[in-house]
Amino acid sequence: MKSAVFMGTKQVELVDIERPKIEKPTDALIKIVRACVCGSDLWRYRGIFEAKSGEPTSGHEAIGIIEEVGEDVKNFKAGDFVIVPFTHGCGHCVPCLAGFENSCENADDAHGTFQAEFYRAINADGALVKIPGQPSDYTEEQLASLTTLSDVMPTGFHAAKQAGVKAGDTVVVFGDGAVGLCAVIGAKLLGAKRIIAMSRHEDRAALAREFGATDIVAERGEAAVKKLMEMTNGSGADAVLECVGMKDSVETAFQVARAGANVSRVGLPNDVDYNKYLDKMFRKNIGLVGGIASVKRWDEEILLEKVLSGEINPGRVFTAAYSLDEIQQAYVDMDERKTIKSLIKVSD
Repeated sequence: MKSAVFMGTKQVELVDIERPKIEKPTDALIKIVRACVCGSDLWRYRGIFEAKSGEPTSGHEAIGIIEEVGEDVKNFKAGDFVIVPFTHGCGHCVPCLAGFENSCENADDAHGTFQAEFYRAINADGALVKIPGQPSDYTEEQLASLTTLSDVMPTGFHAAKQAGVKAGDTVVVFGDGAVGLCAVIGAKLLGAKRIIAMSRHEDRAALAREFGATDIVAERGEAAVKKLMEMTNGSGADAVLECVGMKDSVETAFQVARAGANVSRVGLPNDVDYNKYLDKMFRKNIGLVGGIASVKRWDEEILLEKVLSGEINPGRVFTAAYSLDEIQQAYVDMDERKTIKSLIKVSD
């Protein structure tokens, strides 16, 4: 099969590799329909995280059709149209039963890349999410939104949910990438009255407004702190959603949270020393929450229905689409901010 492979820093190629097959009775073999490039993939693409030459890319978001299932798979069959989350919970261990399949005791990451024609999904019953019908039943816009349900939309919603966002809240969202934009949607779904999106890019700010942001703040650092505190009458925000993971955004997030608020962290961890915030957190009763999203949980509880009904359209974060043959350009354009998020059309 064809698969995207890292060939060096900022170099991705499409090569022929062995097609995956069922290895465990709980596996499912998926024919990928749509995949995409994640912001976290760019860390390896840029060489910040090591990527050995000839190593499959780290794509981890897709929707597809089940080709085959292992003998122990009970809830899915060949031909089912499914969301393939980046989490692979078994569905029956303690973390999974508590709704945190992202911390499954029976998951592993040794099953391939999503930026390819086929993918071996482990723990199929506990991980996959069934989509009604077939891909041909949906428009390209709907397929894009369904693709976001494999990661960025549940991650954005997870940020808001973990922060305890509720009706009437004022929420600040750090990050104007796909996750941050989806966090705006999440905050709105939970009833936030005022959603302040931090953005210096007009195309992303416009999309944030479309998704429900009431205010846009372009300032950074101390200027951002001053403006946000002025906007909240000196008290700070009821919830802060940190969807970047960089030192500056984390530092600002803690400074603009009101007493008793939560800072919800879903940005990929970077060089951040949390010890410097402990005294401030203690004195102001600020909580640090967040973490890896519970994809299947949030999809099945709320997000799939919201997409199918048309109430939300998170697929708008895909501002360019590519064939699998164009995988290098998909990475280049996202790395150079020519697109917010790159959608990969693998098959019909």
